[in-house]
Amino acid sequence: MTSLPSSLSRRTSHDGGTRSAGQVSRDLATRRPFVATATLGGAFAAVGPVVVCMAVAVVGWFLTDAGGHGEPSDALRVGASGWLLGHGSGLGVGGVRITAVPLGLTLLCAWVVWRVGHRVGEAVSGHGPDAARLADGERDWTVPTATVLFTAGYVIVASLTASTVATAASDPNLTRVIGCSILLGIAVGGPAIARGSGRAAIWVPALPAALRAATALARTILLWWLAASALAFGVAFVLDLSTAANVVSQLGAGTGDTALIALLSALVVPNAVLFSSSYLLGPGFTVGTGTLVSPGLVVLGPLPMFPLLAALPDPGTPPAWTEWLMLAPLLVAFVAAARWQRRSPAPGWDQVAIRGCGGGILAGVLLGLLTLLAGGAVGPGRMSQVGPFASDVLLHSMTAFGFGGLLGALAMAGWQRRGPRTRGALGSLRGRLPGRG
Repeated sequence: MTSLPSSLSRRTSHDGGTRSAGQVSRDLATRRPFVATATLGGAFAAVGPVVVCMAVAVVGWFLTDAGGHGEPSDALRVGASGWLLGHGSGLGVGGVRITAVPLGLTLLCAWVVWRVGHRVGEAVSGHGPDAARLADGERDWTVPTATVLFTAGYVIVASLTASTVATAASDPNLTRVIGCSILLGIAVGGPAIARGSGRAAIWVPALPAALRAATALARTILLWWLAASALAFGVAFVLDLSTAANVVSQLGAGTGDTALIALLSALVVPNAVLFSSSYLLGPGFTVGTGTLVSPGLVVLGPLPMFPLLAALPDPGTPPAWTEWLMLAPLLVAFVAAARWQRRSPAPGWDQVAIRGCGGGILAGVLLGLLTLLAGGAVGPGRMSQVGPFASDVLLHSMTAFGFGGLLGALAMAGWQRRGPRTRGALGSLRGRLPGRG
């Protein structure tokens, strides 16, 4: 924890000790003005991506239109609206409401919040009680207070941006923007500040060991599963890459237009990965009213000209082997839990079961929450219903991950306990052989 050594060094100096130049520099770096640092940090975490989005929009405007139509201010407004769309604001286009969230942009914002929050944590780590005062029972409110101020700065920028770009046609949903901003500030910025300030290094070991182990396993299962889903989507897209190229050619896009289409496609790749996840789990997803894409049945209708849709399977009854794909979540959880048990063996069977099953269920809950964000309206009429079946994904993932994690952890624990007995039996057998005393 950064603040405690700093506070102790200041305490020693006050008692007559001498501080080095490095200690003075560290104290100055970790005791920046608390309120200003935390609030401005949150504002900067929001302003940075907004500026990037507006710059990309202006560049795209020149590449696709050569500045022939509209004004630079219109491009700036489009860029800011795109940033808001990543916060769930929705967007009105020609009287049609777009509610789908480009999760690639949301991930970018979350990454910036994490990086800036970590720096804010380092800057305010010298605030709060020192080791002696903590030992006396004084509570440390540095991280909670900094998180609230950080979130407030982010919300202020988001609200101002939404109010500035709002028009009668676009009409961003301010409530959703503020809600997403608060979620980013607390769920991402808060842990970043705790880690940067050094408090996390003290708080985490104080948590129950079973909770820490289950959380770590859940993180591993979730990351492995998303990687497997991304691989499945990538393979499906590459196998039908010619269809995607044909879509781009039919759009008659030039170089600038193609670059813009590629950028827009990249922003929704995380959405496509969650669609792929829902497919592998079994429930599948819809790409319009009355459609279904699942391992057991594929029903499609007219689709928009969008390159990533080339990864969709052909309509009809898929091959019989596709139903075996639903074993993938069970296998991923099994291998992940077995690996964790091998690296960090739990002492008792009950702890093994709690870690494996609890970690899998928690991973399923997290996946279900992520899946809720993947869909939404992307056009008029039938395209107002596009997305995975989030409630079914939640149930399927909790069952598959929980059962797979339980089996994997128990199987590895049984192997670990069998190993010493086997080696002991072999040693006893060698001792009984002739010529071995």
